[in-house]
Amino acid sequence: MLPSSTFYSRRHFLRDCTYGLGKVAAAGLLTDTFAQAVEGKDNPMAPRGPHFPAKANRVIHLFMAGAPSQLETFDPKPMLTKYEGKPIPPEVIGGQRYAFIRPDAAALGPRFKFAQHGQSGAWVSEAMPHIARVVDDLCFIRSVKTDQFNHAPAQLFFQTGFGQPGRPCIGSWALYGLGAETQNLPAFVVMSTGSGLSGGTALMSSGFLPTLYNGVRFRNSGDPILNVSSPNGIDSRAQRDTLDLISTLNQKRLGTVGDPEIATRIASYEMAFRMQTSAPELTDLKSESQETLEMYGCDPEKPSFARACLLARRMVERGVRFINIYHEGWDAHSNVEGNIRKNSQETDQASAALIKDLKQRGLLEDTLVVWGGEFGRTPMVETNPALGRALGRDHHPQAFTIWMAGGGVKGGQTIGATDELGFNVIEDPVHVHDVQATLLHLMGFDHERLTFHTQGRDYRLTDVHGHVVKKVLA
Repeated sequence: MLPSSTFYSRRHFLRDCTYGLGKVAAAGLLTDTFAQAVEGKDNPMAPRGPHFPAKANRVIHLFMAGAPSQLETFDPKPMLTKYEGKPIPPEVIGGQRYAFIRPDAAALGPRFKFAQHGQSGAWVSEAMPHIARVVDDLCFIRSVKTDQFNHAPAQLFFQTGFGQPGRPCIGSWALYGLGAETQNLPAFVVMSTGSGLSGGTALMSSGFLPTLYNGVRFRNSGDPILNVSSPNGIDSRAQRDTLDLISTLNQKRLGTVGDPEIATRIASYEMAFRMQTSAPELTDLKSESQETLEMYGCDPEKPSFARACLLARRMVERGVRFINIYHEGWDAHSNVEGNIRKNSQETDQASAALIKDLKQRGLLEDTLVVWGGEFGRTPMVETNPALGRALGRDHHPQAFTIWMAGGGVKGGQTIGATDELGFNVIEDPVHVHDVQATLLHLMGFDHERLTFHTQGRDYRLTDVHGHVVKKVLA
């Protein structure tokens, strides 16, 4: 539960209170006048303290949707080259079945050369030359594993702790626990670059938490949110008068029926009004130096992962609490080499630039950055002439690599290890629930105590699992 001197359950608000949860939920995004009018109750989006002092006050999650191959990026396996063209021993596979390859499929050696970098000597492939230059700020975890085999369930599992829609995502839990530091921008923003998300909008949903904690989707070009600009001929005064009238009518209706979604609608209108000023200022990159734009590899006029990363830095400067950037397209069932090369060219420079930029501005110390996908890729080759596939890798939930930086993370280290063929974890296994527990810990929360009561029991992000990975902590 939230740390509080007085705790009211959602059921208490909905059943016993005459005003209902809706008005209280709305207060976080409404004007100060309306917030104070919610019968004296605290603003649920006001900044508040966690269970213990937080190392990370904000999070930027770079989610590589589609699952990048760890064997071509951060987990070198020279033994795979020796086995290439030969089946992996059955005792290694242990009866594991795959959707697109046979268990006796031949091994496929790494498609890129690896080298050690930095004082930490971290192994990085030649496909990631920019990340290779910041490895001493990164903590690589090579031993992550998941329960899910397919993209949508695995993406949901990483973001919500559950393989089906309906649970709150990490960003929503962060807002529920910490509140917001800004009233001019959404506290939880989601951007995406690429071809689409398998997990859909459930990846940014507040689930059974109040809709106040939903992520807000920003577009990567043009107006950050559709219809945030006023129509021609409508000035600020007319817009304000219109919203005031609509708000009055909606508040009367809210007082009559107590539907929380009416409060959400009021809040959305008010936030949209404030964002007509704050959002264009945020996305106008003219104030950024040419040196900064070049460091990210960003053309400010073109949508890209680099532009999203630069906007993420600007967001944390303006008090945004949680930022998801999804880069889709890593699903390498065919031509894993070409897939990694293309996606690395789109993300490597900007990912490293984000670390450097945050660090030089003094923001990395309390900003947690996470990079990784939903699972890994098989050591065995996927080749299927009927589907037009060759030299690819299938989904592999048993082992994959992520990295973390900043916000209380001990950089310059590699945690965990896989066997010589990269099939199974053999050292420091880290389950996805452990990753989630660690993220919450860095934000100042005991993952077993940050709960929400619904449907007769307390729920949490990590369900009934998860342990903090203490080696990650600085």
